[in-house]
Parts: sequence; structure tokens; C-alpha cells
Amino acid sequence: MKIFADKEIKKLFLSLSVIWLIFLMLAQGYLWLSCQRVSLCLLFLFLFAGGAVWAACCSCFRKQNQIMEQAVSQIHEYLDGDRNARIECDEEGELYRLFHSVNSLAAVLNAHADNQLREKEFLKNTISDISHQLKTPLAALNIYNGLLQDEEADLAQVKEFADLSEQELDRIEILVQNLLKITKLDAGSVLIEKKTENVADMMGDIELHFAYRARQEQKELILSGSDNIFLLCDRDWMWEAIGNIVKNALDHTEKGDTIHIEWRALPSVIQITVKDNGCGIHPEDLHHIFKRFYRSRFSSDRQGLGLGLPLAKAIIEAHGGSIEVDSEPGRGTIFTMNFLIPTKL
Repeated sequence: MKIFADKEIKKLFLSLSVIWLIFLMLAQGYLWLSCQRVSLCLLFLFLFAGGAVWAACCSCFRKQNQIMEQAVSQIHEYLDGDRNARIECDEEGELYRLFHSVNSLAAVLNAHADNQLREKEFLKNTISDISHQLKTPLAALNIYNGLLQDEEADLAQVKEFADLSEQELDRIEILVQNLLKITKLDAGSVLIEKKTENVADMMGDIELHFAYRARQEQKELILSGSDNIFLLCDRDWMWEAIGNIVKNALDHTEKGDTIHIEWRALPSVIQITVKDNGCGIHPEDLHHIFKRFYRSRFSSDRQGLGLGLPLAKAIIEAHGGSIEVDSEPGRGTIFTMNFLIPTKL
């Protein structure tokens, strides 16, 4: 019998047999000393009781063995690839607690496998996107380099192609830098050093940074907000986030358009908004604009790298904030960032 393959069960039955034999001998010995005779009736009674105990134990262990066989079968099915295989554990007892733990372990392994699959798919897609993003500037650089090597090119053409090459190199540098930043945020290796910063000062720095481009493109940057609003944040990273949103607004506005940067203190949050009256975002794109390398089929923009808004979102969320977007095609876009005030938590 399979149940006797377990040494501990063998020891248990051997112990029961020895105890039964000792009690039988003691009973018969006492009867002999008292009455000078042995009792066959007592012998049969002991045999019946011993057999009943043996039968009950065998039945119990046989049932447990069947349960274990079923559990092992389910485990083998799981190992063979059936991720839905589980051990039935609807009863009470230590054995079923063990089965429940095994089922929990299977669920955790499934979750880890799903995460690894998503990470592999994300890595595959990211590498594909990076390759696609690099292909265009590298092809352009190859063309410009070939034209620069043309002996018949005059000085004006050489300068033009050199400027174009510099633009493509800048695109590659921006792509690499943004990828490094967003990867660090994903890995949790960025130390967000929060300090109390004056929002008006930060917005003034952003306006100063984009002022030249706005003048060149004949667009207007308008700031609006109190000088006495403070935000607990890492100034450099927050500048990066809001700067990317302002750059996105400049990328999608035309000559004569305006970009409003506003900030205010609400009862529980500091709110910063970047509003423009540009081309707006198509409703189909609103739920995707924070995805990396997302390219709208409705947009004519071919220069964007698709990392500015995802990077901004990652930075804002690393500060415990949130970002929302509201837009209407042809009428403009509003990005709203909310940051909880620590004293209100």
C-alpha cells in the first residue's frame, strides 16, 4: 500500500501494534494470575478493537493519500503550463492551509510572469520606437554629410547643410537625454530633493527660457499668479516637467497665438495650468498623449519625439501630484497640474 511508503506512518502502525500486543498480554497475564486461565473472548475483543483501529487509520491515511495525489497532479499540471491549475482547499485543517499557500504561491508566480511579459513587451516596443526615432535624423545626417562632401557645394550650401545637421544632432541628443531621465524615474533611482520653492520665481525662469523662441515665432507668453505661493518640490525636476508642457504648447500654436501659465492656491492643492489657443488635441488622442512615442494620426507634427509629456507626467507623479488635460480641436488645450499641500494631508 502506498500509505506505508511513508516511514512515519510505518512507525505509527508499528507503535499501535506493539501497544495493542502489550495491553493484550497484560490483560491475559492479569486474568491468569487471578483465575488461573486465559480468555478467548478477551482475545477476540482485543483482535476486533485492534483491527478496527487499524482499519480506521488505514481509511484516514488512504483518504489523505488520495487528496495528496490530487494535489500533486494539480501541481504537475501547473508546471506543465496550465496557469489556472489549483488545488481544492475548501475544507479546514493544516493540510488545506498548506494547499491554500500553494495556490497563493501560484497566483504570485502568475503575477510575476505577467509583469515580466509586460516588461519584455515594453522593452521590445521601446527599442522599436527608439530605432524608429533615430532612423529619421540619422538618415538626414547621412544625406547632409554626402552633400557636404560634394566639391561643387558653395559656402552658403555648406552652412545650410551644417545647420541642418546640427538640428538633427540636437534631436538625437534630446531623445537620449529624455530617455535617460525617464528611465531613471522608472527605476526609482532619482532622488527627489524637495524644498519650499516660490512658484512665481519658477514660472519666471520658464518664461525667460522660452522668451526668445516665443519672440522669434511671434507668440506671447503670459504669466498670472500670486507672488506668495510656495510649492514643496525639487526645483530642477519641476522646471523640467512644466518646461516640457510649455514647449509642447509652443510646438502646437501658430504665429500670434498666446500661452497662459497660471498658478493659484486652493484649499488643499497648489494648482498650475498651462493654457494655449492653438490647434488643440483630437478627442481620440486625449487618452494617449502621455504614452511614450505616441504619434497622433491627426497631427501634422513630425518633429516631436513623443517623450516630453510622458516625462512631465512621471515627474509630477513622483512629486505626488496629478496632471489632467482638456482640449478642443481648433480652440486650444489646457494642462492642469495639482499638488497636495502637505499641511492639508
